[in-house]
Amino acid sequence: SDDLTIRPALPSETALIVGHRRAVFSEICPMPAAQLEAIDAAFAPWLAARMARGEYLGWFGTNPAGEVVAGAGLRIMDWPPHMWHVEPRRGNILNVYVQPAYRRGGLARALTEVAVAWCRQNDVRMVILHASDAGRPVHTPLGFAPTNEMSLIVDADPAASDGA
Repeated sequence: SDDLTIRPALPSETALIVGHRRAVFSEICPMPAAQLEAIDAAFAPWLAARMARGEYLGWFGTNPAGEVVAGAGLRIMDWPPHMWHVEPRRGNILNVYVQPAYRRGGLARALTEVAVAWCRQNDVRMVILHASDAGRPVHTPLGFAPTNEMSLIVDADPAASDGA
């Protein structure tokens, strides 16, 4: 919408980013408050350190009153040369969040486009993101496509936890 603007996030605004991430997780996979609080407590210092080093950039969508109503982040990751690119950095767009009252107005798309434009201007040629069901229709028209990535959560030694 023409009455909403996008601006860079400041290092002093990590609490807003933490809140957006918490809201994303709450919507995608409801979990107990204690688990969300543990995530927040671990994420806040991680975020602050990466913002200070320029490894995490953020943008906010604001309404005419200047209130932050949306946000998105970009993590710049060191990455080995790959079959799709040889540049030593990869972008990871994350924490895309829009308050419910401002959804379906193009803010998520605009924030993603700002992050991709930053990558283009800074020679980051590979950009990834993990899209929720609601996010896929936003990101697919921008050229994002599924990949063959798989994941595994490595727990503690199962023998140690079963009393053996």
